[in-house]
Amino acid sequence: MSTAISKSRIESIDLLRGIVMIIMALDHTRDLFHASANIDDPLNPATTTPLLFFTRWITHFCAPVFVFLSGTSIYLQSLRKSKKELNSFLIKRGFWLIIVELTLVTLGITFNPFFNVFVLQVIWTIGISMMILGLLIHLPYKVILALGLIIVLGHNLLDIPESAAGFKAGFLWDLLHHGFFAFYPMTENHGLLLIYPFVAWTGLMILGYCMGIFFTQRYTIEQRKKTLLLFGAGLILLFVVLRGFNLYGDPNPWTPQENGLQSFYSFLRVNKYPPSLLFMCITIGPALLFLVFSEKIKNAFTNILSMYGRTALFYYIVHWYVLHLICGIAFFSRGHSIQDAVDAFHDIPLMFVIPGEGYGLGIVYLVWAIVIIALYPLCKKYDAYKTSHPEKWWLSYL
Repeated sequence: MSTAISKSRIESIDLLRGIVMIIMALDHTRDLFHASANIDDPLNPATTTPLLFFTRWITHFCAPVFVFLSGTSIYLQSLRKSKKELNSFLIKRGFWLIIVELTLVTLGITFNPFFNVFVLQVIWTIGISMMILGLLIHLPYKVILALGLIIVLGHNLLDIPESAAGFKAGFLWDLLHHGFFAFYPMTENHGLLLIYPFVAWTGLMILGYCMGIFFTQRYTIEQRKKTLLLFGAGLILLFVVLRGFNLYGDPNPWTPQENGLQSFYSFLRVNKYPPSLLFMCITIGPALLFLVFSEKIKNAFTNILSMYGRTALFYYIVHWYVLHLICGIAFFSRGHSIQDAVDAFHDIPLMFVIPGEGYGLGIVYLVWAIVIIALYPLCKKYDAYKTSHPEKWWLSYL
């Protein structure tokens, strides 16, 4: 495999990862600044608007694409590391990500220095999935692929017992499949907020790992592009068929609404927590098509976008602090006090956020753009430092 091909493949993955990281910040900006962010579902067909719906819906691509590409990157690492080395790295980095989630990320999300609420969301999911994949890499490729397919295709069978009258999820069930903003008290003043149950996400990472084989010397560029095109189009078609007839793959069937636009909203409104089969189909399918058509695109603009992908964890942590700092400034500029922030925290675990109070989408997009632009120089400096210091082993965990 030539160096040019290798670089192209890495750049296409970084480009896609960078785009979803940028879009992700839009959703978090909306959470902190939009007036209706914490009082209504932006995907509710009856109350949403086209701009609000797609502001939220487009961010659905972020977590699944990032988790999937994390798996692909792990496969590429397996080409230059022994299984023992990769096993050790994945378990250590997965554990480190969980610690980061419970400390740096939780603080960035809540801005509560007393850690009354510990948050388990996407970073913890990636961490536990890495640890599991670290154990699985010793198995034959086909066995790993089979496990990934079983999880992704079959986890929605768990929706059946959940739909039974009187069903009540416990902590283990919530942790594995059901948990959606499930709060579990730990002490009188501290608790755990579970947002991302991990099993379905682990299955998605496993399939991303298996997809990595198409980025090796075993396949030519044309073979890879044809394969990704087939898989991408196939996933979108599978979504349309299963969703259209409400056959399987999502706990919430779509229903005809008052008008065609609202019915379209209902059709696209698939379950993210946990990611249903249909959710994964309609996000990973277009992502694979993007990889096909972006492979040879390289210019100054794509270099900028790729920078956010190369520094994903650094960017992710810092963007929460920058967003929440601006949110706090806006909160006090509206005449609120620290006591107001403390009182509001009992309603929603986001300091400086009062449900029903905030700004329109215009301000949301403005703040988002400012933060994205402001973080680029920091990401660029961090990337340069990381690249110029390969001897610093700890940087591989960031």
